[in-house]
Amino acid sequence: MAELMYREALNRAIFEEMRRDPLVFTMGVGVAERGGSYKVTEGLLKEFGPERVIDTPIAEASFTGAAVGAALVGARPVVEVLFIDFTTLVMDPLINQAAKYEFMSGGQGKVPMVFRTQGGAGNGLAAQHSQSLEAIYYHIPGLKVVMPATPHDALGLLKSAIRDDDPVIFIEHKLLYMSKGEVPEEEYLLPLGRADIKKKGDHVTLITYSNMTLKCLEAAELMGKEGISVEVVDLRTLTPLDKETVLESARKTGRVIVVHEACKRGGVGGDIASMIMEEAYDDLDGPVMRIAGKNTPIPYNIGIEKASVPSVEEIVEGVLEIV
Repeated sequence: MAELMYREALNRAIFEEMRRDPLVFTMGVGVAERGGSYKVTEGLLKEFGPERVIDTPIAEASFTGAAVGAALVGARPVVEVLFIDFTTLVMDPLINQAAKYEFMSGGQGKVPMVFRTQGGAGNGLAAQHSQSLEAIYYHIPGLKVVMPATPHDALGLLKSAIRDDDPVIFIEHKLLYMSKGEVPEEEYLLPLGRADIKKKGDHVTLITYSNMTLKCLEAAELMGKEGISVEVVDLRTLTPLDKETVLESARKTGRVIVVHEACKRGGVGGDIASMIMEEAYDDLDGPVMRIAGKNTPIPYNIGIEKASVPSVEEIVEGVLEIV
């Protein structure tokens, strides 16, 4: 096992897939000469050249549309949009074109593209650079949504996403890029649509994803010292959603909290909570709780920013309340 940073794991995944398949290419603002704003594409230009590592103008709708067209004729583009906030500029090519094409063509056409972006609060980047908008894409049939929390998962899931024949929205959290974790030195892939139980427990289940996985694990460790056994289920992919693992854990502990950074109103957690209540109600010891971001734009001030998204302390308080 090698220890890699999250961004290094993503970089290795793209390198391996571009070496394996000449139809894979990457494009986005600053991905070539600069190696990406988070250094995820560093070194690609030197090995693969400007025809496969393409710096684009700051024109997200245009280059995303170009990527959809390239995917339609057989290429496998990996597109980077620097902030998920900017993906509001590409709703038409993603939602009206890429997500619908296979259905509207009766299965005759595919759009095998990966749309990489990053979201979440951190570092005082303010309201237009700190949003968590995964619920938008989770809502759209035809799109797959991936949000890994660890370097191990990021590498294996990105490789699978690049090989997938459907459009995949691959969302990275800005606070995870420098985090470290063990990654196998040999090649591996992780299947989309399969959650991972990061910690087993008996008294309460925390269902989460992305950066909140690390906070839930920290809270679970604190609760363990108090004799409360917490199970942490990392969804890893929101679409496809691993209902079986979620329901099995809910039935096992009887108490469930869904934790995500995005605003509570209209968030993914509400849908997951409803699904658990509909399909595992008789096995629960109480209603499903949600811990989520405040229904507010993310403030610039660091202290207020931290107060607008769930903290380890909030998760601990939620566990104590539900048990």
